[in-house]
Amino acid sequence: MESIVWSDVMRWLIISLVISFGKSAFSQELFPLAESANTLPKNVFALRLFTNGNYEIKTPKAMVGLRIMYGLGSKLSVYLSGTFSNHHSRYLPPDLVSHGHPSGGSPFYFTNRVAKGQTHPMNWNGIHVMAKYRLLSIDRRNKHYRIALISEWSNVRQAHDEAEPNLLHDNKGWSGGMIHSFLYHRLAVSSTLQLVLPGDYREVRKDPVQSVDVERTMKYGNSINWSISFGYLLNGNTKNDFDEPNINLYIEFMGAAWQSAQFIYNGQIIPNFNPAFHSGYYMEIHPGIQRVIRSNWRLELSLGLPLIHQSLVHSYPIYSFAVQRFFY
Repeated sequence: MESIVWSDVMRWLIISLVISFGKSAFSQELFPLAESANTLPKNVFALRLFTNGNYEIKTPKAMVGLRIMYGLGSKLSVYLSGTFSNHHSRYLPPDLVSHGHPSGGSPFYFTNRVAKGQTHPMNWNGIHVMAKYRLLSIDRRNKHYRIALISEWSNVRQAHDEAEPNLLHDNKGWSGGMIHSFLYHRLAVSSTLQLVLPGDYREVRKDPVQSVDVERTMKYGNSINWSISFGYLLNGNTKNDFDEPNINLYIEFMGAAWQSAQFIYNGQIIPNFNPAFHSGYYMEIHPGIQRVIRSNWRLELSLGLPLIHQSLVHSYPIYSFAVQRFFY
């Protein structure tokens, strides 16, 4: 009887904690794409199934992932994700490098453009780990301000043939950054700034001209990624009831700026004539809608469009969908 009472008390305390930081933490401040400075309560975990897709010319491209989230403490949350995608082949394109043959001289090499609209099978990308530590909390009635530190590690190893890195489903590497989140009644605002340090991709393939094995290495550019997200509670949270459903509307602005990539062919840096290997930047807009049910289910849908320049990693529009379940 004692253990049953204790478990009921603990459950009530966790639910009370969820509701208390609450009208926001499981409502309009849970953005569909960007992270907020909120962390999961201690010993609470969640599962998230997420996907996005677009058409590259007429070829459908998609990514599907599963994420496990856990609150290690009141200020520290960890995330483990695995993803599948059909963005790339198992190897870099065989015609990525061309050979020139000057009269009387040795052959020289240069990079070609990457062909778009190619069909590839769904491949396992790898494991992505993220940790978020809430550094500061200033809480008032119906408003708060929070700062969190965020770090990512990825062992993803895809034959990614663009300079722009993405640790979730394209590149291995590390990242670190900071999140600022602010809530005022029904409006939530969050900003993220991250430095991404991708690792190199290496493969050994047979040279089509010399018929010998050569090492091909992609050295991706470092990247600064950022987001500014706005969430508005359209309805719900009027009764302060755990079972009351919410509908939230979002506008998220996401962008990146990255350095150029290098392609190394058998130890030699190849002259770059491929626009996808150049440095660049862009900004996108992602309007979205979210339905929160019983404070432990999230259903999310968003649409991504370019505002300034475009990403070379994906085409537009980008359709994103996610379903998430909290367990406490």
